[in-house]
Amino acid sequence: MLVPLSWLKDYVDIDITPQELEKKLFSCGFEVEELIEVGKEVSKVVVGLVEECDPIPETHLHVCKVNAGEHGTFQVCCGADNVCAGGKFPVALVGATVYMTAKDHKTVEGTMTIKKGKLRGYESEGMLCSGTELGVNDNMFPGGDYNGLLVLPEDAVVGTDVKPMLGLDDWIFDISITANRPDCQSILGIAREVAAVLNKELKMPALDYTETSVEKEGFRVTVDAQDLCPRYIGHYVYDVKIAESPLWMKRRLALVGQDAISNIVDITNYVMLEMGQPMHAFDYDYLEGNAIHVRRAGDGEKIVTLDSQEYELTSNNLVICDGVKPVALAGVMGGLNSEIRETTKEVVFESAKFARDNIRKTSRSLGKRTDASAKYEKGVDEFATIHAMKRALHLIEELNCGKVSCTHVDVNTGNSIEPKEMKVSIQRVNDVLGIEVPNEEILRIMKNLCFQPKIDGDELTLMVPAYREDMESYPDVAEEVIRMYGYEHVIPAFMPAAQVTMGGMTQKQKKELKLKRDLCALGAYECIHYSFFSPADLDLLRLPQDAPERTAIRLINPINEDLSLMRTTLAASMLNAIGRNQKKGNLEGRLYEIGKIFVPKELPLTDYPDERNRLCIGVFGDRESFFTLKGMAEKVAESLFVKFEYVPAKKTFLHPYQTAAILCNGVEIGYLGKVAYEVKNDLDLRTDAYLLEIDVRMIPGLYEAKTSFAPLSKFADEKRDLALVMDRSITCGQVEEIIRNSCKYIKGIKLFDVYEGEQIPKEKRSMAFNIHFVPQDEAFEAESVDNFVKKILKNLKNQLDIDLRS
Repeated sequence: MLVPLSWLKDYVDIDITPQELEKKLFSCGFEVEELIEVGKEVSKVVVGLVEECDPIPETHLHVCKVNAGEHGTFQVCCGADNVCAGGKFPVALVGATVYMTAKDHKTVEGTMTIKKGKLRGYESEGMLCSGTELGVNDNMFPGGDYNGLLVLPEDAVVGTDVKPMLGLDDWIFDISITANRPDCQSILGIAREVAAVLNKELKMPALDYTETSVEKEGFRVTVDAQDLCPRYIGHYVYDVKIAESPLWMKRRLALVGQDAISNIVDITNYVMLEMGQPMHAFDYDYLEGNAIHVRRAGDGEKIVTLDSQEYELTSNNLVICDGVKPVALAGVMGGLNSEIRETTKEVVFESAKFARDNIRKTSRSLGKRTDASAKYEKGVDEFATIHAMKRALHLIEELNCGKVSCTHVDVNTGNSIEPKEMKVSIQRVNDVLGIEVPNEEILRIMKNLCFQPKIDGDELTLMVPAYREDMESYPDVAEEVIRMYGYEHVIPAFMPAAQVTMGGMTQKQKKELKLKRDLCALGAYECIHYSFFSPADLDLLRLPQDAPERTAIRLINPINEDLSLMRTTLAASMLNAIGRNQKKGNLEGRLYEIGKIFVPKELPLTDYPDERNRLCIGVFGDRESFFTLKGMAEKVAESLFVKFEYVPAKKTFLHPYQTAAILCNGVEIGYLGKVAYEVKNDLDLRTDAYLLEIDVRMIPGLYEAKTSFAPLSKFADEKRDLALVMDRSITCGQVEEIIRNSCKYIKGIKLFDVYEGEQIPKEKRSMAFNIHFVPQDEAFEAESVDNFVKKILKNLKNQLDIDLRS
């Protein structure tokens, strides 16, 4: 937010430099992103009096004798059409810096330094300046946009610096306002803070006005959607005279980037900037039905806004209507059909409070963001709503651009703007800060912040102003105290339960890091997704309505509908990541994510949700298969020093015959499988994809157990390949379990081939395994491994009727 120093000084006697004030604002919690010096590029430009002005023959130029007061009298050549003897104009002395303009004399192309020179053989010691060359337009000074010299007032003192006269001696603070302080998104809001930090009195802007006895008979305001508009104020003004605003108002608007339009429109913009309350003015002649009606839009209803853009609305949008039609998009922009024109004679002023979430959703859904919507999105309080209307009516009288009638309508839900009492313990405030702030300092600070404090023993009583909606309890009071008392008073200290340690990573962090490194070694890239997903993602997974994953926490103020639920599974995020990669031409890859899901104990929430760590792996491409993913699962087990078992399973979003549940010590901890064809088609995947998800927390003793090591065998190991023929219903996991239980010397089992074809019966299939035998205390004898193989084949035959393939 841009805040001119000159505007702040209307409300606070500031007796420190802009740089010192910048540090003060930082110290009390307001980040000054930039301190801008207005007119920084302009120097050594003074008021010059042209005493003589003679034309240079056969040119458009004039040679002028210019009196620059104490700086001397100079000869200057000038080609402007409005140069004349007796006129006062800005003169840039030799060595001065001004803006350099393009051929159109309006576009600035940089800066230049004035030097002595010759034009058509005539010496020129300086330059008479236009408004553009000084960075001034009509809003900053009359005649600033004219393609000629900037004419200065007759009473301008010759030789004095022109910058104060043109408003170029100001400073602008670009301040970042945090989301919890919407009361500070105005010049007055920042002035309150400046007054408090400087221990100065705050001078409020004038709010008084005189109502006439004129009444607009029958005028009414109705609000149907009070949940979206808790307060709407309308006031009728007549005998309106549309004209230019005074220079002081135009200049202030210009300093913050606003163009002046007309006095009535400028008043609404000025009040928005000054008070933080967006306002609007309707041309009464174009309001049908002698009424204002605030309601939800009808589905398909249309409105053309002030920028001549047409929008189709839904029932989620709030509109301001007259007795017949919409005349404004609430909190965003007025309608073209009721804009202020040069012929306007009667006006209805609007000041309202709208629900911030509704304005944000409307602004985003229509792709229309304005200064007004930005303020409403952060929050506008009813204190500002009421006082902004008073300020606007005062300015109507001050500018003499209309008469204030007695027709004033305030439709509200009964919310009071009187201060609310809050009682807190001083000891609890000090406990939050970790220091003892003297009671006298607490009283001084809270008084400066307009809280009317009183202390009785340990009890601090405050009267919280209506505009401080962020004040709820003692931690908020502690924050107010310390930011004004000074963070330098906080003494670093250990927390009561803190311990001095050697540092390093926890067991959990070590194991997660090892797992990530092992997955990266397999060619997988780590993903980090939002902790939110869309209701549509649950539909993508074909989850039934009673599925546990559908019990998700809905955000109150989501960024958009696609990020409106807290994740209950990582599968949707991974599938969408695969889809995005394939759309960008990456048709193969391996991805993984270690992230949290959020499982509520009940809805609506009464306690913090259960946050569970999950691992999700997604592989895709023509060279990937179910067994690729299973191999990665085995690597995960090896990395975590556990063993996985696999049993057939069903998942709505995975292939019915290529899905397995993952068990660890008999506990189901996850699943893996091929993505179902229906899901593949929904995502427009051009290759097959495979998905694994494991609830890491369910692995028994994962983070508590310490890693143990065994020495490598001193003796030679042995490997055997077995091709086995079995019923198609038998799973790889069943076979591996029998093999592993048949011999204690088995170190690893690897499936390397699956065959179904002519050489074996139709109801059978062949699986080929590589079995790794490692001796322990002594070397294997020649027949030992053969005996191990015989025992394995015997157990397979007895338990699953599996034969060795011939």
